[in-house]
Amino acid sequence: MRQLFVGISVCLFIAPIVNGNDWPQFRGPNGTGIVKQIEHPMKWSDQENMAWKTEMDGGGLSAPIVVGNRILITSVVGAELPLNFAGGVSNMRPKLPAGPIKFRVVCLNLNSGEKVWEKTLTEERPKHPIHSSNSFATESPASDGKSFFVYFAAIGKVFALDMDGKTIWEKSIGSFPTGNGFGPGSSITVGLGSVYVQCDNDEKSFLVALNSETGEERWKKDRKGRTSWSTPLLWRNKDRVELIACGSGYVTSYDPESGNVIWNLTGISSAFSASPAADEQRLFFGNSGPRSSGPLVAVDSKMSGDSELNPGGPGGKVVWSKLRSGPGMSSPVVVDGCLYIPSRGVMTCYDCKSGEQIYKERLPLKSTAAAMWGGKGVVFLMDETGKCLAMKTGPEFKILATSQINDQFWSSPSVAGKSLILRGKKTVYCIR
Repeated sequence: MRQLFVGISVCLFIAPIVNGNDWPQFRGPNGTGIVKQIEHPMKWSDQENMAWKTEMDGGGLSAPIVVGNRILITSVVGAELPLNFAGGVSNMRPKLPAGPIKFRVVCLNLNSGEKVWEKTLTEERPKHPIHSSNSFATESPASDGKSFFVYFAAIGKVFALDMDGKTIWEKSIGSFPTGNGFGPGSSITVGLGSVYVQCDNDEKSFLVALNSETGEERWKKDRKGRTSWSTPLLWRNKDRVELIACGSGYVTSYDPESGNVIWNLTGISSAFSASPAADEQRLFFGNSGPRSSGPLVAVDSKMSGDSELNPGGPGGKVVWSKLRSGPGMSSPVVVDGCLYIPSRGVMTCYDCKSGEQIYKERLPLKSTAAAMWGGKGVVFLMDETGKCLAMKTGPEFKILATSQINDQFWSSPSVAGKSLILRGKKTVYCIR
């Protein structure tokens, strides 16, 4: 009986302390943008289903996270706010702030939007410039239900905070130049007692696992690729748990406990902006550049060893692949057996098992950066102007509802039960 009690205690200690309504990291509990059931409104506006809105100091592109009744958001104060691609800034040169800027976190009450606490973690000048459409607070925070974890790639520091904002530990992992000076963007992933940081850059790329309680390095693996912006995914498939990192020209699966490579797929053109989608059996990833679309690839949970992609050709270890079909900046989702790929104003739906294209339809949206989200029967995609489509899942393309908030939206939304949290340029909104 004592052995059974000890075993149960160990399991409870290891398991993340999050509840069903938490959205504890970028793209939610499983890192895939999916909830079991959509409970938030299908339609909203500046007046309709608007529970509250709260003005923010400073700015950033990181997504909010939700743990219990608390929302955590990162920002910087003292730097210019990010502009949008639609505004014609794609040719503007990367810039540095004139002096030190404040790297901040703010905690809001989920019910009311009131500030619970706010804190400046550090005040310093970043070493490397970024593009005017990026920010110095683009990486989303994460939580294991006990602590908050915050990563600012611009200064190369990871922080652990308790639920009241007290600093538990701080770890410096270095800041590095990025491709074309665009700046970093990979968010942290938390699970299995570790904080995983993918730092793909133009100087010294690596992936590191930090002990979530102490900040000590558990393992670190050098990576060959250059800058990439995808967020690592803890893929809990039917066979095992894998840590997936999409880099510049390749995708690698690591054992999250040891850092040992499970499989590596090369031959993929360009770097990744979007993060992978997944179900219990298959992983889906792809990329697209500013002027061209890259491949879309599906691999099975039994994938192993080294292989090279032959896009559109014989599968080999790849389940299926498609030429010129990868997503843009907005990360795709898998719902009801279908894969939804947003790219260049078009939504393409594929059968997850066969890779068969079900439909390809042009969307009444402008540029999109925020990740998709969805649940049984419906998927959502929001453009940077605040226009959002709720679309029916399945073989028929059908828009169920169209919503609009007049603001700029690049941050990915967060879902907390009946609440939908949206981050605009300087305002956080709660739809409920």
